[in-house]
Amino acid sequence: MKRSSRLMRRRKQRKEQMLQELAEKKLEDKLGDRQLVPSVDENVQFIGKLLGDGSDVVTRFFTIQYTPDRRAAIMYIDGLVDVSLIDQFVLSPVMTEAEKLRTKTDLWEMVNESLIQTGEMRITAKMKDLVEGLLSGDTILLLDGESQGLIIGSKGWPMRSVEEPKTAAVVRGPREGFSETIRVNTALIRRRLRDPDLRMKSFKVGRRTRTDVVLCYIEGVSDPKLVEKVERRIRGIELDGVLESGYIEEMIQDDYWTPFPLIQNTERPDSAVSHLLEGKVVILVDGTPHALIAPAVFAQFYYSSEDYYERYIIATFLRFLRLLSLIIALLGPAFYIAFVSFHTEMLPSSLAIAMAAGRATVPFPSIVEALLMEISVEILREASVRLPGPFGPTIGIVGALVIGEASVTAGLVSPLMVIVVGLTTISSYANPSYNAAISLRLLRFPIMIVAAGFGLYGIVLSIMLLLHHLVKLESFGVPYMAPMAPLRWQDVKDLLIRVPWTMMKKRPSIFRPRNRVREE
Repeated sequence: MKRSSRLMRRRKQRKEQMLQELAEKKLEDKLGDRQLVPSVDENVQFIGKLLGDGSDVVTRFFTIQYTPDRRAAIMYIDGLVDVSLIDQFVLSPVMTEAEKLRTKTDLWEMVNESLIQTGEMRITAKMKDLVEGLLSGDTILLLDGESQGLIIGSKGWPMRSVEEPKTAAVVRGPREGFSETIRVNTALIRRRLRDPDLRMKSFKVGRRTRTDVVLCYIEGVSDPKLVEKVERRIRGIELDGVLESGYIEEMIQDDYWTPFPLIQNTERPDSAVSHLLEGKVVILVDGTPHALIAPAVFAQFYYSSEDYYERYIIATFLRFLRLLSLIIALLGPAFYIAFVSFHTEMLPSSLAIAMAAGRATVPFPSIVEALLMEISVEILREASVRLPGPFGPTIGIVGALVIGEASVTAGLVSPLMVIVVGLTTISSYANPSYNAAISLRLLRFPIMIVAAGFGLYGIVLSIMLLLHHLVKLESFGVPYMAPMAPLRWQDVKDLLIRVPWTMMKKRPSIFRPRNRVREE
């Protein structure tokens, strides 16, 4: 055991070293250190050729009335900018008001300080910065005779409004959810966490997509080593494209060979802020409403935001229900197979007779019967997700009822098997986290097969192996089964039982916050 743990530590150290080397040895961008030249025509021609003379790249030449008059050009990508903002605050003042400000000795000073009235502007001499700004929805202004360009903030692409998240609905709590626009998401976090210590570090990930990624944490609360480790792993990502936060999650997690999620995702800003207050970090990715939360432990996937908005007694009861649903979703069919195939003597006589009567016409062994029903339900569940609008849930429910009733009538499965599968399916829906629920759905099948071969002994052996696997997992150095393994009595107050807020004055120690007291 000690030797295997040492090997695991060495592998993790080698992985961290590899990520650090990748971050330090990234290939140079196509543009390298190319600088702008004083010719506006040459700069425009180079940028146009770099972008393949795309039909959505808009270029407009005009003349600034100055001493002497100067040719200029603006470039932007149609669909990514607010055109009315460009016309009103960029083109109109530069073309009509420049003559009135000839007292300015420096043309750039006149344009930057006196004419353009947008809030975000930046002067640069690097072609790389101009092209990145152009592709990000900004407008660039080029002047003839100047080897610098102006990046003007003009983002204005179509976006989805802030709506209630469909994957994390609550009875009591905020109805706002993250959207696909990263600046909307950062604003939603800022609105709830008005702390000057809130830090947001930006990255560009993906060689071609250049996706915006923001790392959020509270300075003075989050562990600096955790922030450094997450930042290093993000910088070490070598992909040509990042289209969703799932790319980031898979590239930075500690262990790839596990069905359990090691990083939590959420669509709720209030949930993200609550985790920030515990000393964790939140990763926002442009183009997706799913934010990542790290580190993550097994228990937090069974918490709901509503647990902290309702009274602690209600929250504790709901957590016990989720624990019961976890056991049923994972072991329900396996127990049915074990009792039917091996341990009928452990059942009450009346129940054993009823089970035997129900299976009298079933031509398959219990494992085949269970697999047929479980696979049918999984296919129906997947089909219901893909169907449009209100048809999905309807088809899923009706299909399950029709198939179950027809199977019992035809004598292919027993009535009790239909009850077990239905209860198992409902229990899997009680999990607030989709990726944690689907992990149990996957593990259900190998446990059923082991139960068909060894009965209850096989189930116990499967549980022991599963617990051993869970105890070995880590998420950014935090044990996955904490605070139970290793045991932290102070953190157990918010595990299965949620104690009143007056008794939770300290942050969980398992995440190593710099400031453990919530009131400071």
